[in-house]
Formats: sequence, structure tokens, C-alpha cells
Amino acid sequence: MEPRCALTIAGSDSGGGAGIQADLRTFSAFSIHATTAVTAVTAQNTRTVSAIVPLAPADVVAQVDAVLEDFSIAAVKTGMLAEPAVVLAVAHLAEQGRLPHLVVDPVLVSSTGSLLLADGGIEAYRDALIPHAELLTPNLPEAAALVGVDVRDLDDIASMAAVAQALVRLGAGAVLVKGGHVTAGGSSAHSPDVLVLGDEVIVLEAERVDTVNDHGTGCSLSAAIAAGLALGRSLPDAVRDAKAFVLAALRGAAPWQLGHGHGPIDHFGWGP
Repeated sequence: MEPRCALTIAGSDSGGGAGIQADLRTFSAFSIHATTAVTAVTAQNTRTVSAIVPLAPADVVAQVDAVLEDFSIAAVKTGMLAEPAVVLAVAHLAEQGRLPHLVVDPVLVSSTGSLLLADGGIEAYRDALIPHAELLTPNLPEAAALVGVDVRDLDDIASMAAVAQALVRLGAGAVLVKGGHVTAGGSSAHSPDVLVLGDEVIVLEAERVDTVNDHGTGCSLSAAIAAGLALGRSLPDAVRDAKAFVLAALRGAAPWQLGHGHGPIDHFGWGP
């Protein structure tokens, strides 16, 4: 028996809530063997990111090469890439056909407001990496930055679908725009995401969980989608499964008191 394997190319979160650490837990929750290529080491906790040390592109590629030469990788996700040169290096690997079922989470800013991508990174995403993504998973600020619109204009399902379609025109195979604080139908009880796949627009709604423990939700969602693709799920089903997984993880961690800011979510069902 050979377990399915997936690869995450992302930064390390010393607080354990997001990044590589969240991806590892998510892959494990889906019974996927997780392999990694670390792009940056961060000093962070639930309240702030106090330092970022990017790795050189050659060091990131060396990690990917080592993984690919020894493991059968069924899906890949990217998270924090930190530097434009790393974005371009990952795009080159994708162009070579070496990153199957590529899920790109364009991490630009942390949940605590810290900038996680150097100048020129947005252009590198647009021009080089997005055209190789099977799925792009931006939140609203990321989608706005990538397309060049005001995030305040992304305030309903129609505008979310429009920005997703604009990102598809940049070359992405499909786009999932994460709704965050958008209210669906005027109700704050729901959290909508919009998936654009070809000519199809799929709105996925879920209960909004009232909690401060939401650090790493974006990383975990994209990792869960990659896990589903590695297991052979269709893209819409992988997205639905991932959204249900993150919802359960948010519910489970809601009563936790880990740290003094935005705590992590419950990947393994430890909560009630």
C-alpha cells in the first residue's frame, strides 16, 4: 500500500496556526502523506508577525526537486512565497509540468495585517504563476489586489463572481473567491464563497462561526482542496469537502484560548 502524497510550498509559522504547519495537519486529517518545501521562516504568534526570513529561490527549488525525485506527488498547493523570484521559480516548475493539480493560495497579507509578499510579487503572480493554477483561492483583499480594484467594491455575490471571472481571464483554470466578511443576502449568519469553473458560477454558503480562532483558515482550505484532488475528487467536490472541513475546524476551536490574538483552528476534531 502506498499512501497518497501531496506537496505544500509555503512558509513556516512559528505559532503553528497557519502556513506549513496548518498544511501538514490538514493533509494528515485527509490521510495524505505531506511533503514540504519551505519558502520562508517567520517569527509569529497569534497577534503579530515580527520577522520574516525568505529562503533563496534555489533552496526552494532544491526542496521541490528532492521531493519529486522520490515521491509520487498527486497534488501541490502553494502558500506564502514571500519573494517575486520564488513565485517565478515555482511558476517555472509548473510550466515544466512538475506540479500536478496545482492549487495556488496567493498569500499577500497575514490575518494580523503583516505584508507577506515583497514588491513585484503581485505582478509575478499575474504574469507567471496564475496561468498554471488549476485553482486559485484568493480572499477578497487578495482578489482585489490581483485584479486592481477596490476591495470595498467586492461586497456581494455578483461582485465576487465578477472578480473571479476576471482572474480566470488571467489564465487560472478555476477561481474560488473566499467571502470572508461578505454577508450573503444581507444576513451575517452566512459566509459565502464563489467558485468560477468555466462558464459555471457556484455559490457555496456555510454558517458563520463567531470566533477569534480563525488563524490559518485560508491555508487549511487550500490544503484541504489539494488533498481532495490528490484523492481523486472532482474540483467542485474537493472544494465542498474542504469548506465543510474548515467549518468543522472553526466550530471545534471556537471555545479555545490559545494565545491572545487570532488562535488556530481545530484540524483533528479535538473540540466539542
